Amino acid sequence: MITHPIPPVYDERSEILILGSFPSIKSREQAFFYGHPQNRFWKVVSAVFGVAEPKTVEEKRAFLLSSRIAVWDVIESCDVVGSSDSSIKNVRTNDLSVILDVAKIKRIFVNGKTAYLLYNKLIRDKTRMEAVCLPSTSPANATYSLQKLIEEWRNCLLKT
Repeated sequence: MITHPIPPVYDERSEILILGSFPSIKSREQAFFYGHPQNRFWKVVSAVFGVAEPKTVEEKRAFLLSSRIAVWDVIESCDVVGSSDSSIKNVRTNDLSVILDVAKIKRIFVNGKTAYLLYNKLIRDKTRMEAVCLPSTSPANATYSLQKLIEEWRNCLLKT
């Protein structure tokens, strides 16, 4: 059983909540979200908001907060082999009220189908908020080019 080591990023001004499934090995090593160099999350969200891609953890955190984006994951702890979402078992979920009781979240988005399925199965009844499933920024999602990801994410995020 591995416990999620990264605290959520949010403040009272956050309006968008983006949830992944569980941090990859690289993210856990860096102690920050989307740490694998081939994950396209930072390229996508920075392009959507028209800013330079943040590189350091400090730049990434500042970008999220200035863009009113909160980030966390659905899973608090689980059994997982490597970074493979398909291997996830014995899930315990994060308590999203930590964010929802403080921030002004208007919309919840999930990064990929695993996060979407787990959110709907284990969390939606608690939050009473629907989540919009965005195509995964993982390098394992080879069906989406970077440009197509940016377009899909832009169409959803900027409607908030």
